[in-house]
Amino acid sequence: MTVLSVNVNKIAVLRNSRGGALPSVAQAAQACLDAGCGGITVHPRPDQRHIRPDDVRALAALLRGRTAEFNIEGNPFAPARDGYPGFVALCAEARPAQATLVPDGDGQITSDHGFDLRQDGERLKPLIRELKALGCRVSLFMDADSPDIERVADVGADRIEIYTGPFAEAFDAGDAGRALEACARTAERARAAGLGVNAGHDLSQANLGPFLRGVAGIDEVSIGHALIGEALYDGLVPTVRNYLAVIAAVRA
Repeated sequence: MTVLSVNVNKIAVLRNSRGGALPSVAQAAQACLDAGCGGITVHPRPDQRHIRPDDVRALAALLRGRTAEFNIEGNPFAPARDGYPGFVALCAEARPAQATLVPDGDGQITSDHGFDLRQDGERLKPLIRELKALGCRVSLFMDADSPDIERVADVGADRIEIYTGPFAEAFDAGDAGRALEACARTAERARAAGLGVNAGHDLSQANLGPFLRGVAGIDEVSIGHALIGEALYDGLVPTVRNYLAVIAAVRA
């Protein structure tokens, strides 16, 4: 069954807009866990615009010993800077179950493309080895229909995460067929290469069911922006449970 990992970055955005400690990222994560999600995702950036290293450490402590997984996303090439130790160093402290590598920069509002492994593959190999030596499963953020899907296994990663932003945009426009087919082809190619398949970006209660029905074998979906937005109206626990119901209905 597809695992739901809740991205709690937006809780940190709200906290940081005011300063102080509220709303609590850890308390929000606990509510998601109480609702039955299978994991918590964070994406700390060097500029600390939302999730900060101390949040990562607090969530690592919260999740330690639980069956729910901790997934840390980030750019492994971003150098350490004041207050940010670097992605691999942060994973060495937190020991997440999964490290999801994303080629984002400070100038991006959000992740908007996957890796080009012809350009970055050799640089990724030693970093992936370091992360796996820490006990992390490694996933690479990849565009649907990327020519490099098979290379993900060659550089040593365990999974891909399909960038689903184009699918979500096409779904909102009422014509998601081609984007959904591209995701399905990508998942099939990844599985044929011995890789697991995750998905994330702009997935919502509206489009998650159609996505999972159209793309077989998704191991995990990481959802934050839409889920936190919907929770403003319905509450965090009911919203997480609604997502779990969507996943369960597809399985049934």
